[in-house]
Amino acid sequence: MSTPEKELDAAPVEPSPQISPRSWRPLILRLHFYAGILIAPFILVATISGGLYAVAPSIEQLVYRDYLHVDSTGPAVEVSQQIRAAQAERPDLTVAAVRPALDQGETTRVIFTDPGLGESERLAVFIDPVTATSVGESVVYGSSSALPMRTWISGLHRHLHLGEPGRLYSELAASWLWVIALGGLYLWIERYRRGPGKTRLLTFDRSAKGRTRALNWHGVAGIWIAVGLIFLSATGLTWSTYAGENVSALRSSLSWTTPAITKTIGSAGAATPSDHAGHGGHAVTDDGVADHTVGQIDSVLATARDNGITGKVEVSIPAASDTAFVVAQTRQPWVMSSNSISVDGATGDVVDILWFSDWPLAAKLSAWGIQLHMGTLFGVVNQLALLALAVALASVVVRGYMMWWKRRPTTATGFAAGRPPLRGGVRTISPIAAAGLAAVVLVVGWFVPLLGISLLAFLLIDAALGAVRRSGGRGRLADRIR
Repeated sequence: MSTPEKELDAAPVEPSPQISPRSWRPLILRLHFYAGILIAPFILVATISGGLYAVAPSIEQLVYRDYLHVDSTGPAVEVSQQIRAAQAERPDLTVAAVRPALDQGETTRVIFTDPGLGESERLAVFIDPVTATSVGESVVYGSSSALPMRTWISGLHRHLHLGEPGRLYSELAASWLWVIALGGLYLWIERYRRGPGKTRLLTFDRSAKGRTRALNWHGVAGIWIAVGLIFLSATGLTWSTYAGENVSALRSSLSWTTPAITKTIGSAGAATPSDHAGHGGHAVTDDGVADHTVGQIDSVLATARDNGITGKVEVSIPAASDTAFVVAQTRQPWVMSSNSISVDGATGDVVDILWFSDWPLAAKLSAWGIQLHMGTLFGVVNQLALLALAVALASVVVRGYMMWWKRRPTTATGFAAGRPPLRGGVRTISPIAAAGLAAVVLVVGWFVPLLGISLLAFLLIDAALGAVRRSGGRGRLADRIR
């Protein structure tokens, strides 16, 4: 039978570099360890689902090829005629928008509101633009009109198909990802700085064995993907429930919000568009009015083209007589702008025009960041880069758990977990630095609530475990004295 002292023995590990009395390393190492052990499962799920979502646009083109592409050749009929053909297929619904085919072989997407669908869902009828016949219909989601497969993967990534409560998982992962990335970056660079010639900074040591090999992969891969992880964390938080509200409030207070186009005829009123392509909502239309304005759509499109709104567009069909058509460029790969125009369908007058170049810089960066996060800004290149990032991050998480497992006591009977780094890291930094750290933690914890709440939970659990160990140690000492 092994003694308690032997049960605390761990598998041999390489010696740590000498730590100075005033070092951040012990504190960051303990935080990185606990965050890695407890938060990494959420990050791993988000990584796998996010990698799938990154390549979903390309997969969507294959899975739904029969809806998205046709073999017909020749000139397209008028867009209004294509809409009428879609209305004949679904006379029970009200037409809300249309995405006219631009290139040969593409289908026109006529979009209807359907009260029976969920939030941000609409019904699309796909029309052959040459023959004005339907090739099928499907539910689409959000302002990107994602088809069911991509929508399902998006739901898995965002909330595990658990609704609003499930969004806490993805927000928790995004809240901690940047902290873990920055902490790991500091630890690996500090390790390299204190052990020159013994630790490689940017390349793998293929001669390493055991825990050292896992540590080497964990550190080198982590440093290569750190910037990408911070980017994913920052953009992911903009979609979150609690931190996302704070981000929106901050942008509003600094006038960084996305400008809105005026679409009320004879008024300065406007509806604010969603920043989150693929996660936005849709307008509610009134029966009858939209059907009456369908015949005006070809002249509206001509006016938009004459004013420089070209390329692939979505035309919002007004639901009221005092509302203008809105022709907005859809977000496409390698297209860095998204301009829009509102047109009075009855007179052909331009009500308003909104150029992407006039957006605030923060709004532009937000739009680009969202597209980059979703894998649509640079097309297939963007998607493959995100997939590679996901694979690398998954490997870093797995290697982290391998390091923890290899650190476990090898002489213990039964299950034994790897030992955490030593406690008391706060005592290794100066009081002034500790006070500054506390202030920063309070501010960040308020702005990113799930980070603050979970960090507080970590501290309470750690303090409780420390108290239990201290009391247990005193009990064993008293037994030995008796």
